[in-house]
Amino acid sequence: MTDREGAATTPAETDPATPARPGRKRDHSRDPEILRCTIDVLAETGFEGMTIEMVAARAKAGKATLYRRWASKGELVVDAVACLKQGALDLDDLPDTGTLRGDLVAMIKPHSIDEAEKKMRVMAGVVTMLSTTPELAEAVDAAIVQPRAEANRLLMRRARERGEISADADIEALALVTPSMVSYRVLVLRKPVDREFLIGLIDGVLLPAAGVRQTAEV
Repeated sequence: MTDREGAATTPAETDPATPARPGRKRDHSRDPEILRCTIDVLAETGFEGMTIEMVAARAKAGKATLYRRWASKGELVVDAVACLKQGALDLDDLPDTGTLRGDLVAMIKPHSIDEAEKKMRVMAGVVTMLSTTPELAEAVDAAIVQPRAEANRLLMRRARERGEISADADIEALALVTPSMVSYRVLVLRKPVDREFLIGLIDGVLLPAAGVRQTAEV
């Protein structure tokens, strides 16, 4: 078959119902490394000083690769923080100590001073990001607050099933207590979150609000 100019054509070129060939799938195998480098650069430079080019150089990746995957550095930061949170919490492998307090305390992971300081710098970068791109607030909530809130929901539902907390306890509200207070402390007050602070939240706020009366044991 030929077109009006006499050039040969194929059925795919003449039949509008024939779907176009899909493009080559993007390779996401390097995403974890890129996101780790994003966290490193954000901690070192802050959000304002950070550029996608810096991350690309640190990850030894092409700038075009990052721009095809993330339209802005804000979106890149949100994904990096979400990845950081996901790596620290496995909803399929939550503690099961037999008590709500035991489960909550068991979720407190030890970390070094260097890691705590790095996390503070990263969260400071997130605060700066939200001041310039407030439309990312919902994405930040999904990345920072909701993973821990979902873990709390699962632990409290388990506690309700064994009769440890009341059947009418407002689990949805209770699940947000600790992650919200932790986020406020880090993002607004810019203070570190240590084991002592978290134990205080569990024993002084969350368990009493859930109706659990128990002598605190560290």
